[in-house]
Amino acid sequence: MFADAAAWTRKAGFSWVLGATLALSSLGVPAREVARDAGSTVIARSELPIQGQQTHALILAGGPFPYAKDGSVFGNRERLLPPSKRGYYREYTVRTPGVRHRGARRIVCGGPQQQPEACYYTANHYASFRRIVD
Repeated sequence: MFADAAAWTRKAGFSWVLGATLALSSLGVPAREVARDAGSTVIARSELPIQGQQTHALILAGGPFPYAKDGSVFGNRERLLPPSKRGYYREYTVRTPGVRHRGARRIVCGGPQQQPEACYYTANHYASFRRIVD
């Protein structure tokens, strides 16, 4: 009985990961970023994709930002980031090469806009976050 349950769980888990990877790749997220996000809660700024490094630099400089939604309030509805009052977090798009829309990659920062207290990177449209560290 337990062997059957374990086999089903492995198959279901594989199917879920495969489905998530395919869905995210349709949004322009490379599979290596999906896998990398699953294993760590921090990322060095130098390890961000070059577009993420550029976005982070724009955040610290106060813009200008390429997308109208950049700098808009992020509601943290997924509750994956530390709880804070509404308006504390703001989101910014990380460009994805070869994608005509905003893609799935974002940086979400909390605190004052040009001096954020913490910034988080997501390669999978808010499914997981990694805190950006120097």
